[in-house]
Amino acid sequence: MKRLGFILVAIGFLGGSLASVVSETRVYWTWLAVAVGVGLVGVILIRIGHRGQVHAVERLSVDMQAVETSLRRIVENITRLNEQKQSIDPYDVRRRIDELFPEDLSDFVSARRSIAHIHGLAAYANVMSAFAAGERYLNRVWSASADGYIDEAHEYLAKAKDQFAETLALLLRLQTTPQSA
Repeated sequence: MKRLGFILVAIGFLGGSLASVVSETRVYWTWLAVAVGVGLVGVILIRIGHRGQVHAVERLSVDMQAVETSLRRIVENITRLNEQKQSIDPYDVRRRIDELFPEDLSDFVSARRSIAHIHGLAAYANVMSAFAAGERYLNRVWSASADGYIDEAHEYLAKAKDQFAETLALLLRLQTTPQSA
């Protein structure tokens, strides 16, 4: 939108210049008014485009905060659940997963694109690869719990914890390095 605005400003400027020099004795006021109008539309589009960029930057910042906050809560909850796994009934592990994780997983997934916008696609792929592995392991824990396979539930709970912790570490490392996008 900003690019179109700059083009319209240039067209307006050139049109106004042309309207004032076509004739040595006369100014074509209608042409000049049209050129000024085109230039003003260009200025308006530039301002709208700038406002949109500011809003986008603010939105990315809010989304990155949501990504970090939700991921921290996921790591805290999975760590606590992993520490308590010996004392929890195998069939209750899935209920605990249903209580602790859906909101944070949803918040992370909703805001995840901000990682790519701020840090680039390679960083996004690295973070999402670790996150997806953790999510798969968590789903495996849920299924093992539903079926009563306690050893498998315990094994994959530890793996899910490690993957989510790795995801958080990758994200925090990105935030301490210069931005690439």
